[in-house]
Amino acid sequence: MSQRREYRVEGQAEPISHFTDAVQAGELLFVSGIVPVDEQRELVGEGDVVAQARCVFENMRQVLAAAGCTFADVVKVTVFLIEIADRPLVNTVRQEVFGETRPASTLVEVPALVIPGARIEIECIALVPVPA
Repeated sequence: MSQRREYRVEGQAEPISHFTDAVQAGELLFVSGIVPVDEQRELVGEGDVVAQARCVFENMRQVLAAAGCTFADVVKVTVFLIEIADRPLVNTVRQEVFGETRPASTLVEVPALVIPGARIEIECIALVPVPA
């Protein structure tokens, strides 16, 4: 029988809709789209996609950790950008975060995100490590 577990992670902003930070289904962890906000849902890095990407990846690190994962366990990333020209700036941050790990990836340009001023949103799928 499949196992399903929902994660609401302390320190993350309260969801603005009917979703949770992540859902584990068997060995896979599906992390909801993360936008650059702090715990009070205030935008971080107004106008600065690098600062916003760092915020998103830090929030993602916390969500992954709640399920016992790290960036090395991420197998798929989907990045949503308001401006496709920001890709090289975001890629620099991605390389810092993932190091040698190269997850499958999709990049999508979108006209707007749910938080006004947000330039980036990222979701991911990770493989949850099996306890030894």
